[in-house]
Amino acid sequence: MFTGMIEEIGTIGAVNKIAAAAVLSIQCQKILEDIRLGDSIAVNGVCLTVTSFDEAGFTADVMHETLNRSSLGCLKPGSHVNLERAMAACGRFGGHIVSGHIDGTGKITSLKRDANAIWYTITCEKQLLRYIIEKGSIAIDGISLTVAKVTRETFSVSIIPHTLTETILSEKKAGDTINLENDCIGKYVERFVQFGKNAQEESKITENFLIENGF
Repeated sequence: MFTGMIEEIGTIGAVNKIAAAAVLSIQCQKILEDIRLGDSIAVNGVCLTVTSFDEAGFTADVMHETLNRSSLGCLKPGSHVNLERAMAACGRFGGHIVSGHIDGTGKITSLKRDANAIWYTITCEKQLLRYIIEKGSIAIDGISLTVAKVTRETFSVSIIPHTLTETILSEKKAGDTINLENDCIGKYVERFVQFGKNAQEESKITENFLIENGF
């Protein structure tokens, strides 16, 4: 599990394509402090597993499904990425619950300065937008952010200078693709409600069957 609090900006050293998959080589420093094989590291919000490492960085495999669901397929040598290690049991929970399992991607439609902050307006598929609520949480490229505004087709976040400095959002422009992970609480609630409705419908069908057949 992650919190959406970015620890470091890494740099892609190499992208080795293998059929429909890929191996990323990522250069970094802070992330290497206590790194081990098999560790989970969020790369632009995508949970990846460390397959090797040295004093300069680490490598991670990216499967076909992940490339289809995220923007990792757009990375190239020199690209910058947000990095976060999995949350330690004794760590501070500064953001929100982030699984590192991307729901899909969005596209930045506009950037607008507002005093010392910048508003990012983002469009995405309706199946993602349905879980986004005003003042709710969302992870954008792995960054825990608060939704400031929602319309029928877009949502907006207001980014403070510190976040711009510590993440790759400062490099983003209109038209860029970003990874999105909705707050998991809404998805679970919807699933439980739907499961309850299905159970009620099945119970009613069984009851009608018994009545119709004289039981």
